[in-house]
Amino acid sequence: MSITTRRVAATALAAMAATASLTACQSSASEGDGSAHPKMTIMVGGIDKVIYLPAKLTEQLGYFEDSGVDVDLKDEPSGADAETMLLAGQVDAVVGFYDHSITLQAKGKCVESVVQLAKVPGEAEVVANDSGITSGADFSGKKMGVTSPGSSTDYLTQYLATKNGVSTSDYTTVAAGAGSDFIAALQNHAIDAGMTTDPTIATMEKMGLGSVLLDMRTEEGTKAALGGLYPAASLYTDCDYAAKNPETVQKVVSAFVKTLNWISTHSAADIAAEMPSDYAGADADLYVKAIGDSMHSFTTDGVMPEGGPETVLDVLGSSNPDVEPKKDDIDLSQTYTTKFAEAAQ
Repeated sequence: MSITTRRVAATALAAMAATASLTACQSSASEGDGSAHPKMTIMVGGIDKVIYLPAKLTEQLGYFEDSGVDVDLKDEPSGADAETMLLAGQVDAVVGFYDHSITLQAKGKCVESVVQLAKVPGEAEVVANDSGITSGADFSGKKMGVTSPGSSTDYLTQYLATKNGVSTSDYTTVAAGAGSDFIAALQNHAIDAGMTTDPTIATMEKMGLGSVLLDMRTEEGTKAALGGLYPAASLYTDCDYAAKNPETVQKVVSAFVKTLNWISTHSAADIAAEMPSDYAGADADLYVKAIGDSMHSFTTDGVMPEGGPETVLDVLGSSNPDVEPKKDDIDLSQTYTTKFAEAAQ
């Protein structure tokens, strides 16, 4: 079976499983504008990942309640599957990577980021100690881990490979998941390298399994790897939903912006203390380190960083088969809006 075939098959199976998992929730359509206390169901593409920390933190701080909206946070480890659930109408919005809005426009669908949580991916390409990988040029012949085929980690990996002269057919894409699954893949030599986030990165380093090759948790590292800022974590929703429920969306965005400001004025230890205790696992200090290593990836105001969408389009235009042939036709102004975040200031 070819790599391409494996990608398609794995993505199809993941989508089927994701849809089946929420079959019982088909009636979960939330009460939006017009309700005295509107509701929104949000799927988070990995609720315990530090890159998506603002979602749970907003709930923990009570800011959704303060804004007068009832938010139901659901967890789906794969951003690609979370997107599938949004399109199926099983959730109202997704906390996931902004790049999905560009990919979906190429497929004829309108999805927009209504608040930008992060200005960089908050991810890193990590390599096993014995991998022999010292740059993207060494990806050839290697087993490269991603969250799932068709995910943002997959497309970023493809971009980093092609940027260094390595074809996507020259390496094997492995669905390594995140967290303990990713760590196990490294330990068992199922992957030679992979794209992942904190706290997985911090855990890998502490266990001595490997090191960070390309760090996209910082502005400097992201610009070096991708050529500019790459806005990632966001709250995105169907354009029609945002148009029909502007008051509900505003309440949710205002809560998120309040959290982003709170993060910018507090320490990693302060943030960790507000999160559910099980997120830290057995090593509270390691969790604080993970937050500290990634917290500067967040925006302070929820507004899309200038030039960011162009960088994302450049990356997807050379790595995503859906975007590449339509790159020149993509209307970036339809992939995000700043009106809600600006109104929340």
